[in-house]
Amino acid sequence: MIAQVYQYLIVFLVAAATATTAQNRASSTQVMIVGFDHLSQLYNQQPKSDVYSAKKQAELNQLITCLQTYAPDMIMVELEPSEQPRIDSLYKLYSTGKLDLKDLKEGRGETYQVGFALAKRLKHQRVYCVDHYEATSQSLLTEGDNIDGFKQALLQLQGFARPLKRQVQQDSLSVYDYIRKLNQPEMIALTHNLFYNLPATVVNGEFSKTATNTVDVGKIDKRYIGAEYISLFYNRNLKIYSNALTRQRERQGNKLLLMFGQTHVGVLQELYRANPNYNLVSLLDYCN
Repeated sequence: MIAQVYQYLIVFLVAAATATTAQNRASSTQVMIVGFDHLSQLYNQQPKSDVYSAKKQAELNQLITCLQTYAPDMIMVELEPSEQPRIDSLYKLYSTGKLDLKDLKEGRGETYQVGFALAKRLKHQRVYCVDHYEATSQSLLTEGDNIDGFKQALLQLQGFARPLKRQVQQDSLSVYDYIRKLNQPEMIALTHNLFYNLPATVVNGEFSKTATNTVDVGKIDKRYIGAEYISLFYNRNLKIYSNALTRQRERQGNKLLLMFGQTHVGVLQELYRANPNYNLVSLLDYCN
């Protein structure tokens, strides 16, 4: 009899916890994380590759318009909090028509082309800098037992992504469709597996000496070189997540838009998905 009562109690508690989680999700802060191949890196000195071309401006306008329908109340970008005063100053000039992005050295980047433009449309007072920069170069992991599997997967990703980028540069694929492709669940899963899962099989190696200028190699356990590689990527994203949580709590935002390089998306989604106070929404729900 006691065992049966105990069993019923467990079922009740699990059901109550599930209902509470569902209720929290329904009333939680919405988060959209959009992954980019950095727009500033599209430009290869050819007119068709320039985001300032009339065609690419129209394609970016299409992206901005569908993001506008999501109507975020906080836009968070891949710049460190220490840059907030500079970005505030630039955005104030831009939003009042006193800054042409062509006059800004980094003006081709998505922070400005999409973040600033969308914030101005929505009449925001600022965009929020939430990045945390650490050495997370893809070229860090180049040797060790089982390295061939990682290298092959990296080549496969490059073999898929680089032709897409060339199509955008040659105007045979729109920027709008390119960003949509990068944010397909299959593409996010592919990059997430490559940088946060597969490297764990690589052991007994060293980081590339040409890519370790900001890594304390003295603290690296070479026996678990692949896991160390993952930890560098993960540590950076945990701090980005912390910055984003802090800014949201300060400003009490209800609909967040995070704009980051595409390789950040999978792990940031994983972190937010595990937090019952936030509810993930997809770019594809609005840009379809």
